[in-house]
Amino acid sequence: MKVYNYSDLSKEAIAKLVQRNIDPANEIRTIVKEVIANVQQHGDSALFDYAEKFDKVKLNKLYLDKDELTELASTVSAEQKSALETAYNNICKFHLAQLKAEDKVETMAGVTCWREMRPIEKVGLYIPGGTAVLPSTFLMLGIPARIAGCREIVVCSPPQKNGKLNAFIAYVALLLGIDKIFLAGGSQAIAAMAYGTESITKVDKIFGPGNQFVTKAKTIIQSTTTTAIDMPAGPSEVLVIADETAKAEYVAADLLAQAEHGIDSQSILVCTGQHIADATLAEIERQVNVLPRAEIAKQALDNSYIVITKTLDEAMQFSNQYAPEHLILATTNWPLQTANILNAGSVFLGNLTPESVGDYASGTNHTLPTSSYARAYSGVSVDSFVKKITFQHITPEGIKNIGPSVEVLAELEGLHAHKNAVSIRMKPPTPLKGEK
Repeated sequence: MKVYNYSDLSKEAIAKLVQRNIDPANEIRTIVKEVIANVQQHGDSALFDYAEKFDKVKLNKLYLDKDELTELASTVSAEQKSALETAYNNICKFHLAQLKAEDKVETMAGVTCWREMRPIEKVGLYIPGGTAVLPSTFLMLGIPARIAGCREIVVCSPPQKNGKLNAFIAYVALLLGIDKIFLAGGSQAIAAMAYGTESITKVDKIFGPGNQFVTKAKTIIQSTTTTAIDMPAGPSEVLVIADETAKAEYVAADLLAQAEHGIDSQSILVCTGQHIADATLAEIERQVNVLPRAEIAKQALDNSYIVITKTLDEAMQFSNQYAPEHLILATTNWPLQTANILNAGSVFLGNLTPESVGDYASGTNHTLPTSSYARAYSGVSVDSFVKKITFQHITPEGIKNIGPSVEVLAELEGLHAHKNAVSIRMKPPTPLKGEK
């Protein structure tokens, strides 16, 4: 990991340092656009071809049904089921609290306005495969979709070499009451859910993280179709702010936990002294070699770095510029810093709160904005799966109170039919023919 001193960095250097996952030559975009066009034109046939090309498996069909999922799930041990159920229950509890009806507001006498939630009817969930299988992501997406009441949930996940799925994914499907999972991964799965194929229903909104190809597909889909996306969630990242009260072994473990996701992940340490950086690097060296995914973690760390600041305030300034997906405050002084957090996907406070708990079982959602998108996006929640429709009702008293202002505003904009729609209601109603 390279080490930088914050005081030596210019604004331009910081801007370059916090930039990630760029595609300057549009190489990824070119590949993804070709995949999207192929799926749009050839549907299921293209998905079979891409499974053979990218996943190295020749599929007989594009999905696993309930019986097949049940059979796979039967291999999950009692201990593993219990852990998944703990995560399921905590995530449910946290997300159920997000279902809150809003009060009606009388903006003036006789004028009442309010909002009501309605579920997005058809949603698509992308569950990554790649170098790690993520049943936790399935929980994070499926639970709020169920709580929101989405009518149709389409799930896509890359097939394994045997043409099946991981048993843990299958068990989560049973927990969520999902009877079918489509065997499609990468940008081709995103295209299938956006346009629909012979087997896969076109959805209204697509959810789920992925690699740069998946993220690029989502951004292209959002700009070229009527299908929405949750956010551009790409390769994972963590930023740890540490001071002299941090534990070097904990900080190193957190950086490695993020680095093992994939070679394009980033683990950033921002600390208030060179001695903290040195102690953390020594711990990384000690811990990394015993990891089964050590080579992946080492490659990710080669693309990561350390920034040394003079104070926690400076560290927070850098963090807000980086806008991390995960932010860990490895300090006992975290209560003094939370108000200064402007840009972050999810925050982990103190030395006993590893990012791993949020990834799996604390209850918060781990589908979060990456690549600085935390500047404008929130993580997935029940709100992500609903629309909020506004309502208003005007009484006879209300039309008299609000009508004159609307008449003036419509007239000053030159929209006389708008004015008339109010004026006509302020006059005594014209009796129907034959009425007295």
